[in-house]
Order: sequence, then C-alpha cells, then structure tokens
Amino acid sequence: MFRFLPLFAGVVPIAGIAAAYWLNVEAGLLPACLPLLDGCTSISATGRMMPGSMAFRAVLLPQAALLAFLWWFSVRWLEQVSPESRAGTPILICGATGAIALVLYVTFLGTEQPFYEFMRRFGIYFYFLGTGLSQILLTLALSPSRLRATMLWVIGTPLVMGLINLAQKLLLADSNGIENSIEWASALLMQLWFVLLFVAWRRTGIGVTVYVDSTNVR
Repeated sequence: MFRFLPLFAGVVPIAGIAAAYWLNVEAGLLPACLPLLDGCTSISATGRMMPGSMAFRAVLLPQAALLAFLWWFSVRWLEQVSPESRAGTPILICGATGAIALVLYVTFLGTEQPFYEFMRRFGIYFYFLGTGLSQILLTLALSPSRLRATMLWVIGTPLVMGLINLAQKLLLADSNGIENSIEWASALLMQLWFVLLFVAWRRTGIGVTVYVDSTNVR
C-alpha cells in the first residue's frame, strides 16, 4: 500500500476536482464545458461554491498531509537510488512549503475580505512554487533515463506555460480564458508527475522496513 502513495497523490485530486466541477455544473453554478480546452472556468471556481466545495475540500485538505509524507519518503528513497545527491533538504523544505500553502489556499477559498483574498492567493502561488521546485529537484537528482527525461518534460512544461501566461496577460485585454486553460493544463501535468514518480518507485522495488531494538523490549 505504501508504494501507491505517489499514485494517490497524482490521481485523487484530479478525481476530487472533477467531482466538484460536476456538482456545481449540475447545480447550475458553472457552465458545462471542457475547462482544459475552453477555459470557461478556473480550478478555484470549482471549489468556491456549494455543493462542489464539499468534494473540493474533502480531497485537497488530506492531499496536503499526503504530500508531506510523500516528500519525506521520497527523500529517503532518493538517498538509496542516488546516495551522492544533496537535494534532500531542499526537497523537504520546498515540499513542506507547498503542502502548508495548499492548506492555506483551501481554507481561505471562497472568502471575499481583502486579508482572506491575500491568503488564498499566497496559498495557491506558493503551492505551485513549492511543489514544482520539489519535483524539479527530485527529478534532476535521478540518474539519466527515459523516465527521468519524461519527468523533466512533464514538470518543465508548466514553467514555460507560466511564462506564456504572463506574456498574454500583458498583451491581451481579456485573457481569462487562456489563463484558465493554462492553469488546468499546468495542474494536470504536475499531477501526472506524481504518477511517473509511482512508476519510478515501482521500478526500484521500494519498500519500508520496521526495525526494533530487541534489547530494549521488556
């Protein structure tokens, strides 16, 4: 079960956000479309209103705790597959930052007061930044392989899309649709990276050993 942590981290949030979107579409609160292609709504909008917010929070708050455990185990795994790497501490710091920021984002989502709005934006920006940096650092620390190259492409693409998003916001008067599509695509790619991490874990036969000092057992 332990080795499926990256798979859960990658797939469960997608399912939860999709459920939140569907619930709000059925309630007539959001338009029915393909957000990834049409950009008709943002990810935040799926969790801002009831009843979708229930599914949104029920999935993403546990996801923050799951990420904290996942990064800790990932560093332990990295120490075995790439013992020469010194990326462990930065990965943990960035990963913890992303996990805490996700809690802030979900907690203050849907609030309108200026301070709460600031905390929500702070949360989502630092979630993407912290999580993305952890993914990049861990990928770069791995030995060269096709899987590593794929992981680099998957996590590198959102960075390029972020620059494109910044440019189009400066050049276009109405850029919300494009921004929403880029947000959905970037989030999906970040989640796909966790699925690839699951593949990497499985290839190396990761496992957990429990050690007890029998001399201290009474």
